[in-house]
Amino acid sequence: MRRTPAAAKQPKATRPHIPGYGMPRGSKGLLPWSWAEQRLRRSHNYWLMTVRPDATPHAMPVWGIWVDNRFYFSTGGQSRKARNLQANPACIVCTERIAEAVIVEGRAAIVSDTTMVQRLAPVYHRKYKPWKLDPETGPIFEVRPRVAFAMYETRFKDATRYRFDTVAKSPSCPALAGP
Repeated sequence: MRRTPAAAKQPKATRPHIPGYGMPRGSKGLLPWSWAEQRLRRSHNYWLMTVRPDATPHAMPVWGIWVDNRFYFSTGGQSRKARNLQANPACIVCTERIAEAVIVEGRAAIVSDTTMVQRLAPVYHRKYKPWKLDPETGPIFEVRPRVAFAMYETRFKDATRYRFDTVAKSPSCPALAGP
């Protein structure tokens, strides 16, 4: 698959602020981005957290793919998660294995670029065969990360925060081009 500028630039790794847990200072022991990205790509199921219009949280499992520092998934157009994201694009995506957790905080928007959908469809189909990524069955969302956290249970003190504010903006979703 062709690599885009978003994929070429890695997010900045720093130590998360976790008061009371005795986290070390400095960058020694931080988990490399490749560790987190591998788990984002390989997870079969993900947890998606959105916010309802009444400000209460909503969590649902979804299938999705991690491509070029973005998370893509589809859902029914009238599903609670789709309606929540249309009202408030802020969301959280988590991988399925809590002992090697990756948590992505970001903003979602519907992918409207047909070229991008065509590029993503084979990746999705290989992962979830026989299912297809098809905008005819419901919107396809792109989640652009703002920050991500990696937490490895057996190496808890190596917990890492990744900041995406220096990663290229999304060309496929103009609504995500802002901060």
